[in-house]
Order: sequence, then structure tokens, then C-alpha cells
Amino acid sequence: MAINLLPLGSLVLLDGGIQKLMIVGRGAVYSDPQTGVETYSDYIGIIYPTGLDPETTIFFNHDNIDKVVFEGFKDEEEDRFLEIYQDWESDLTIQKKEI
Repeated sequence: MAINLLPLGSLVLLDGGIQKLMIVGRGAVYSDPQTGVETYSDYIGIIYPTGLDPETTIFFNHDNIDKVVFEGFKDEEEDRFLEIYQDWESDLTIQKKEI
């Protein structure tokens, strides 16, 4: 199954969301503050238009996106990243964040 992540800079609305998020990172591995368990998510998002604030950084998965408002820049490096990401994700032994 081919992965179809959105590129950096994309703006999205999550399921039930009213605030746009800008994708600023992908494949984030971190310790979940609620459970302390190491986990990962497809995306790191920040609130648009205010930008980066560590208190409002949001980790979410592709399945949580309700609407793509704007799709970020893509080129051959993006295509290569997606190939590498798919291999990386299939080798992970940690669980994906459940939202």
C-alpha cells in the first residue's frame, strides 16, 4: 500500500476541528505525555495563522484529516521522501498514536 502523506506547508482541518493547522513535520516519534509510551504520528501541526507555539503543537494522523484547505509544495524530493517514509514506517516497532 502506497503512503500518501501531505507535503509540508499543507493546511488542513481535522475531524470536528474549526481551526486550520499547518503541517510542519512528519513521522514524529515522541513520548506520549498522557501515557508515557513511545509513539509516533504522521504529522506535526501548528495553529494557522499564529504559527509555532510549543504549547499548541498538535500530533495527528492522516486519518484524522477532514479537509485539505491547501496542499504544500511537491517535487521529486517529496516523492523520494515518501518512499523512505514508507520503509521507515514498516520497520517501526512502536505504535502509531491513536486519536
